[in-house]
Amino acid sequence: MHPPIVVISERNSAFRQRVEVNGMDDLFADVPTVVGGDESAPDPHDYFDIALGTCKAITVQMYAKRKQWPLEGVTVTVQRDDSGERQGHYKLDVTLELHGISVPEQRAKLEEISHRCPIQRLMTQATIEIATHTV
Repeated sequence: MHPPIVVISERNSAFRQRVEVNGMDDLFADVPTVVGGDESAPDPHDYFDIALGTCKAITVQMYAKRKQWPLEGVTVTVQRDDSGERQGHYKLDVTLELHGISVPEQRAKLEEISHRCPIQRLMTQATIEIATHTV
């Protein structure tokens, strides 16, 4: 089991949260001003989208390194369409820029590999159970 992630309210009557992750530098989360936040940090939806983008980048880099392909870097752009979220539809459009890879077959393989990142599998194939308790 992983160490817990701890989320602590930062300000009285505001929505900014401080996130502690296993002794690393703190992260912060907030919500847009339209719902009462200060927009001082990414919101929870941003972190959801960030998880996918970073996982795809890391997965592609690991594969290219293992194959000794000349990948110099990856830029992942995640575009969210949450207009249908209340109806159960959340769309993420992901663009990969593969720096240093010019061979079409390698580019295609890296795109295919990006679909296998653990977070995409978690988002699209897993049954997630959430138990919430008060203390």
